Amino acid sequence: MASAPVKKVPIHLQSSQNRLLIKNGCIVNADGMEDADVYIEDGVIKQVGRNLIIPGGTRTIDATGKLVMPGGIDPHTHFELEMMGAKTADDFYKGTRAAVAGGTTTIIDFVLPQKGQSLIEAYGNWRQKADNKACCDYALHVGVTWWSASVKKEISQLVHDHGVNSFKMFMAYKDVWMLDDYNMCLAMEACAELKALPMVHAENGSIIARNSEKLLEAGVKGPEGHAASRDDQVEAEAVNRACVIANQMDAPLYIVHMMSAAAVQSLRNARRVAKHPIFGETLAATVGTDGSHYKNACFRHAAAHVLSPPLRDPSTPEAIIDALAHDDLQVIASDNCTFNEKDKELGKNDFTKIPNGVNGVEDRMAILWQKAVNTGVMDPCRFVAVTSTNAANIFNLPSKGRVAVGADGDVIVWDPRLEKTISAATHHHAVDFNIFEGQRVVGGPQYVIVNGRVCLDDGDLRVAEGYGKFLPTPPNSPYVYGEVPTTPQPERVEYLPSPARVTNGTPTELQISHKLEATSVSGCSTPTGRKMREPGQRNLQNSTFSISQEMEGLDTKTSVRVRNPPGGKSSGLW
Repeated sequence: MASAPVKKVPIHLQSSQNRLLIKNGCIVNADGMEDADVYIEDGVIKQVGRNLIIPGGTRTIDATGKLVMPGGIDPHTHFELEMMGAKTADDFYKGTRAAVAGGTTTIIDFVLPQKGQSLIEAYGNWRQKADNKACCDYALHVGVTWWSASVKKEISQLVHDHGVNSFKMFMAYKDVWMLDDYNMCLAMEACAELKALPMVHAENGSIIARNSEKLLEAGVKGPEGHAASRDDQVEAEAVNRACVIANQMDAPLYIVHMMSAAAVQSLRNARRVAKHPIFGETLAATVGTDGSHYKNACFRHAAAHVLSPPLRDPSTPEAIIDALAHDDLQVIASDNCTFNEKDKELGKNDFTKIPNGVNGVEDRMAILWQKAVNTGVMDPCRFVAVTSTNAANIFNLPSKGRVAVGADGDVIVWDPRLEKTISAATHHHAVDFNIFEGQRVVGGPQYVIVNGRVCLDDGDLRVAEGYGKFLPTPPNSPYVYGEVPTTPQPERVEYLPSPARVTNGTPTELQISHKLEATSVSGCSTPTGRKMREPGQRNLQNSTFSISQEMEGLDTKTSVRVRNPPGGKSSGLW
């Protein structure tokens, strides 16, 4: 591929903004909090600590009473995507602009080839769309929407030559993107051989297709039919099946947009016996709203909430937040895939034709903070883990997801007292609807620094089209493959020559005991490297954190005690 053209940096992103000092803030990383200053130069964090020696001409941001966090990473967006006869409202400029406004400084979008299309060709199309538009750094996943020998070869080329280490398979969207189980086996095997990460959209596409036919025949044509055609059991079954396939193929697995408590339970069960890490992702939409909107009499309102899997019953957000807080889920994304009213109306008389997708890339972090941190369910360290650090680790972006020396200068200054009411009238998306309309959130970014440049400056958004760069994601992520045990090979069976007498084939108690010893997994590793909790074992992720209590004395504290950080309880100070 030809090298990208040299980009001219706008005047407002030049001069002293090459050097930036963030003073008097409390740094929050996934593994702890500390009061320290941060010095950024030429887009890289150069110093972290107190009494730093800083060159002249450095801009200073006073972060007293604020939290200094790594910029958010949203690993699931769909910008400039054409599907179901429509094109998303947010392109790579407008989508990443909205992302930066909400504190997200890196996105990972999906290349989705049509059936029969070259994966390399589709990848090239996405690079062409994004390279001169993205306002922040971006990476790409590639969809495996069909299978052949040429697809397998192109997956290898994408890994070795084009910086892609993750590939998504669909168990839904029958006759469009869906793979059958056999081809999914082959795709997962290919990923494992290349030390890439298979990803799955887990819903039973065949059940959905048949349920949709029956609903339409019965006269159910509105958005409520969308949810009725694919209940939580349809999702839970597919999650279980995807995990079984991955385990049989000796592959790790990342399940995108998990939307129900039943699906999370399937994931919990699978991880107890998994040979390789299995990661679960949920969405801002899942924790910020629910499926009651599908019953709204206004088609525009109901259709605006249609995505797949669909929003669930009102008890779901609490269950999903709890799963995120306790490491049953590792990542919160947006699945930002926005369609305007005129596009949603393509399915006015047939819910199967409503383009699927909602907003979320701008409000993802504020929604989670409001629903999880302000309620005391999650502490700020876990918030950073699920909004940034875990995604950086899983997709092998070592310069992202942490405020530390040598990391990219993607930093947000988070004001836990900043109040905002979410509305389509004020958001930065190109879409004309917001699924979080009218929700009041307390806590949000006051400053957003992208590669060392202040792009949200005390509420003033100043992004530059094309400023973001493509991020190659190398294979063999240590977080995914680093601690994978060697798969035990089945013992060779020596068969007795005929006509020797044999038993009826029922294994003896001694044989069963030897087999269990040979195949048992001693504490299945979770994505954080900890063992799964044994029954009755204390849950070290339980948090008694209160943001109001922590922030009251923030101005005078030299350090902040983290009661239960992601690595477990600490008896010292961070």
